[in-house]
Amino acid sequence: MNIYNLLRVTCLSILTASACFAQDKTAPNAPVGNPFVRDIYTADPSAHVWKDGRLYVYPSHDVAPPRGCDLMDQYHVYSTDDMVHWKDEGEILRASQVEWGRPEGGFMWAPDCAYKNGTYYFYFPHPSGTAWNSTWKIGIATSKSPASGFKSQGYIKGLESLIDPCVFVDDDGQAYFYYGGGGTCKGGKLKDNMVEIDGEMKKMEGLEDFHEASWVHKRNGVYYLSYSDNHDVNGKHNQMRYATSSSPLGPWTYKGIYMDPTDSYTNHGSIVQYKGQWYAFYHNSSLSNQDWLRSICFDKLYYNADGSIQKVVPSGFIKTIN
Repeated sequence: MNIYNLLRVTCLSILTASACFAQDKTAPNAPVGNPFVRDIYTADPSAHVWKDGRLYVYPSHDVAPPRGCDLMDQYHVYSTDDMVHWKDEGEILRASQVEWGRPEGGFMWAPDCAYKNGTYYFYFPHPSGTAWNSTWKIGIATSKSPASGFKSQGYIKGLESLIDPCVFVDDDGQAYFYYGGGGTCKGGKLKDNMVEIDGEMKKMEGLEDFHEASWVHKRNGVYYLSYSDNHDVNGKHNQMRYATSSSPLGPWTYKGIYMDPTDSYTNHGSIVQYKGQWYAFYHNSSLSNQDWLRSICFDKLYYNADGSIQKVVPSGFIKTIN
């Protein structure tokens, strides 16, 4: 084979490999590594395992081109049954469908979802007025399906103007609601209807350097409250911290940092067990290299014998061929 034919065969092989890679990248449910959503920008992943045996992730959506974090809108849901192949279940809610929301839209920030008595409850923070920072409410949309058919049902009455809802349903069926921001984290019980607070919300005591992004999970009878902090050193920002308690409403004992800063100005995560393995979900900016165009990721999470969490080491960014 002369040099011309050798070069021709080599080029054809490269082009064929590139075409196959591009086809795999855009194919439904194709495995892509971290970040695992690449067709839109996503952040603040809230992960849950539901009764159908699939793991579902409810993130927020950064809209391009970015304008800080105020253009966020149009929630999508993603699911998997093997942590490799991911399905975009489609859009479930946008600001224009929230009848009580601010007329300008946007500001659909970090959500969560819970299930009780045959209904899925989707909780999301959204301002009700133009003065967005003082008019936050925690909206609720419901569905009989985990990833479609959600309809706005108003908002939880009587709450402060705070963000980042988290709902934890304990083994006895009692649901607990958490939210916060700006250094304050509060928690309380939800009534059986899942849309009203039962009693008063109280400050979660014992947290060190709380910023936002509260998340509660339970392991071996111990409650874990994880959150992002106010770290801002040498261009590195949010660390992910956690505290533990024998009660879902504390008081909490601070335990440490379970994830160092990513390449993004923010981080926001969830912790969930699926098929015997624990996972930490989070976001970074590795697809865009811009703080407000983020992408959701996950990595395995491990516990020490004493119940403490080992530091999560984010897996490397897997580049694609465009």
